[in-house]
Amino acid sequence: MDGIHDLGGKPGHGEVVVEKDEPAFHSRWEAAVFAMEAAGIAAGVWTNVDRFRHAIERIDPIAYATHGYYGRWLGGIENLLVEAGVVTRESIDARMEKMGGSLQDLVASRPNLVPDPVGDEPAGRGSSRVVNRKPKFATGDLVMTSRKAKSGHTRLPAYARGKTGAVVLTHDAWVYPDSNAHGQGEDPQYLYTVQFTGSELWGAGDENIKVSLDLFEPYLSAVDGRKLS
Repeated sequence: MDGIHDLGGKPGHGEVVVEKDEPAFHSRWEAAVFAMEAAGIAAGVWTNVDRFRHAIERIDPIAYATHGYYGRWLGGIENLLVEAGVVTRESIDARMEKMGGSLQDLVASRPNLVPDPVGDEPAGRGSSRVVNRKPKFATGDLVMTSRKAKSGHTRLPAYARGKTGAVVLTHDAWVYPDSNAHGQGEDPQYLYTVQFTGSELWGAGDENIKVSLDLFEPYLSAVDGRKLS
C-alpha cells in the first residue's frame, strides 16, 4: 500500500542517525511494548509478522513520522487489539485520560471497522516453504516489476515499481506477505534477488551503482524472455 511507511528513495527526510552504543530500549515503556507484541502472538490476536507489519502501516501518518519505532509498534498493536475485540477504542481513550493524556492528543491507531480475518496458524517454522511447481525465472533473466499499487500489504517498494532489473539469485518459496497479512493464507511464492542500476530506479545517476531487492514472483514479469548479457 502507498503510505508514509514507504520512504525508500524519497528525499527530504534527512540522514539516518546511528547512535553510538545505542541501548536495546531507551525507556521502560519501549520494553513493555516489545513484550506486548510477543504476548499478542501467543494469545492468537494475530498469527504472523506480516499482519503485524500491515497494522503498523495503517497508523496515523503523522504519528508514524513522529512517535518513534516503538510508538509505531504500539499504534499497530492497538489496531489489532481493537479489531480482534480484545479492547475498545473507548477503553483505550479512557485509560489515556486516566494517565494524564488528553482526547486532543494525537492517537496513532486507526482500526478497521471491518477487519480482515486473523488467518490460520503458520504451517511450519520460519517462512521457507516447499511448493510443487518450478520457478518462472532463473539467474540472469531480465524482469520488470509490477507498476500497480496495492491497497493492502506488499513488499514491493514504490520506488521499484515498473522497473527493469536482472535476477542475480533464486531462492526457495517463502510465505507470501501480500496474502498472509490479510488472513488469506500463506500462498508460498518463489523469491528472487533482483539487481537494478541506480539510474533505472531514480532516472539519473551512476550506472555502476547497484541496488538489490528480494522480490516475490507475482511482482515480476519477463522482459521479452531476455537474459542479462
